[in-house]
Amino acid sequence: MKSRLAAKDVRALTRRNVRLARKKWGSESIGPVEQTLRAYSESFGLMVANGDLLLLEGRWYVTHGGLLRIATRMRCCGIEVVTVPELSAPASARWAFKATVFKSPKGKGFVGFGDADPTNVSPLVRGAEMRVAETRAVNRALRKAYGIGLCSVEEIGATSPHAEPGLNDPPKHGPKPSHNGNGTSSTLRDRLTLLIRQHQLDPGLVKLYAADFCGVHELRSATRELVEDFVNELASQAASDRSSLLCKLNSYAPPKQEGAA
Repeated sequence: MKSRLAAKDVRALTRRNVRLARKKWGSESIGPVEQTLRAYSESFGLMVANGDLLLLEGRWYVTHGGLLRIATRMRCCGIEVVTVPELSAPASARWAFKATVFKSPKGKGFVGFGDADPTNVSPLVRGAEMRVAETRAVNRALRKAYGIGLCSVEEIGATSPHAEPGLNDPPKHGPKPSHNGNGTSSTLRDRLTLLIRQHQLDPGLVKLYAADFCGVHELRSATRELVEDFVNELASQAASDRSSLLCKLNSYAPPKQEGAA
């Protein structure tokens, strides 16, 4: 990456990353891990503004989008992904994939494996285990190919000790989630908030999409069941095709007025 950016550009990128990271996660949280952020900014050109990096419980994680941008900048020749039938059981929503990243046309490629089933994925993406497994395989192959030591956020299991609050299953025992008066639990709202933050979505557009999905004028009028269905659908779309989801959300943006400054 250093060979593709001038030294001054690398320094500018690093400063922007540190500044934005302090704004997003707070100076106290960034302090202990700032040097790691600087190192990965300089080595790989990862950008906090693009959602390439996430800070979860004091650890940096690279995202699928960040890894793909690295591959593009480094002129990756291709990625081949195939299922591993002997380790997959579609009826049980258990999937395993093998991904091979080719850095050059004549290279043998770098191999990574990824698996997913209902026990090791977030409740946000239940039902999308196949896509999660494929993404994990690609991420591991990309990290191996380009020497990236950071784990990717998509590889975090549902019970990972480093998963951000809200990614884990709710406890089987203990107090029930509080409600806001219209049947929507605070846990459900937290899941939606986490999903918006994790995938860098526009909260206002998500709210409009949610109201349309639930068939109500205002989201607060929707039942908990409808909101839960929307959150699951949004999670599935974000995991499978974020670009299409962004296009969908942008369709809810108010039209720009002609002649506006």
